[in-house]
Amino acid sequence: MNQMLDVLSRRRSVPLPMMGEPGPTQEQLDQMLAIAARVPDHGKLAPWRFILYRGAAATGIGEALAALVEAREGDSMTETRRMVEQNRFTRSPLVIGVISTAKPHVKIPEWEQVMSGAAAAMNLIDAAYAFGYGANWVTEWVAYDDEAKAILGIAPDERVIGFIHIGTAKEVIEDRRRPVMADIVTEASAPMV
Repeated sequence: MNQMLDVLSRRRSVPLPMMGEPGPTQEQLDQMLAIAARVPDHGKLAPWRFILYRGAAATGIGEALAALVEAREGDSMTETRRMVEQNRFTRSPLVIGVISTAKPHVKIPEWEQVMSGAAAAMNLIDAAYAFGYGANWVTEWVAYDDEAKAILGIAPDERVIGFIHIGTAKEVIEDRRRPVMADIVTEASAPMV
């Protein structure tokens, strides 16, 4: 089996509690992002963008998200919830927001533009695995909340495709059960005329 097929056949999301340092170097990250952008993109619109969350910025975002939740929940906010929000973008060394900038277009349906962004997210994950890192694609409540999106630098008219956490698996991750091919693959047949 060639190296690419080996990486693709073993890809498995790394649970966030099992992810840690190190994250990718800047050179590796630059290559990952370039690979992520090599996706089908009808009309060459690049209807997506990437936001890097790491270091002090990720910590500050976590504090702002915790403050937002506290403003909404008041005294009912638990310390556990506060910690979850504070650590939301520091659970891995790097989080990359894949953001859809799809807009109405005379020729390219918005759905195709969004799917191009989803392909970019998957290419990013595959590139992370090719470099030997683990990854996990999540959205969570912050992807759908306008105030949280503002904290994250996402415009109201943009949609979150996913937040891709990238780091090193701290332990071997067991594979999960996968679909049986016979259950998900059918062969088309010609219509009777």
